[in-house]
Amino acid sequence: MAKGVLLILCGPSGVGKTSLSNALLESRQRLSLSISYTTRDRRGQEVDGVNYNFIDEDEFLAMRKSEQFAEWAEVHGNYYGTSRQIIENAWREGRDLLFDIDYQGARQLKEVYPEATAVLVAPPDLETLEERLRGRGTDSEEVIQRRLAAARHELKQYALFDYIVENKEFQKAQQVLQAIYDAARHSRSVKRRWLEELLECGQ
Repeated sequence: MAKGVLLILCGPSGVGKTSLSNALLESRQRLSLSISYTTRDRRGQEVDGVNYNFIDEDEFLAMRKSEQFAEWAEVHGNYYGTSRQIIENAWREGRDLLFDIDYQGARQLKEVYPEATAVLVAPPDLETLEERLRGRGTDSEEVIQRRLAAARHELKQYALFDYIVENKEFQKAQQVLQAIYDAARHSRSVKRRWLEELLECGQ
């Protein structure tokens, strides 16, 4: 089974990660979003199997016990995890996967799949990040301060990542992210099997 690209995208709330993810997915047809499993309730118009794979806690813990997750985390009392089967299925189908997870998940995923490419999306400065959070008009002051504190902590984990993308100008950040993905498509781990088969045919 030939390996594909595993592209991990992390970043604090308000940094524009979702917009960058959507733009990358639209521009690169081979890339698809990895759908995580979660025990949290659905929100709004969320669809099972599209936004998340929604399961109950007992099922999640059973999957965790049988080591079906490449990474998992407990966030605000709910469990989230990435199934190893989703990754293997994508590779069999010749697809690459994009992971929208936090730095804890990124660390675990890199331990299981060291060839994964991890990208940290960062704001140009914390003042800009605060302006973006306030501009949403949906969070209380307490929530905003908690998100800012979490952002500082997440940005301090930069050593986990292979690349850092500054999202100052969206179009430029989008181009940089596309270049990172395109380069990952030609990494040794992805091209190794193709090259080995090429050499075997030449014998």
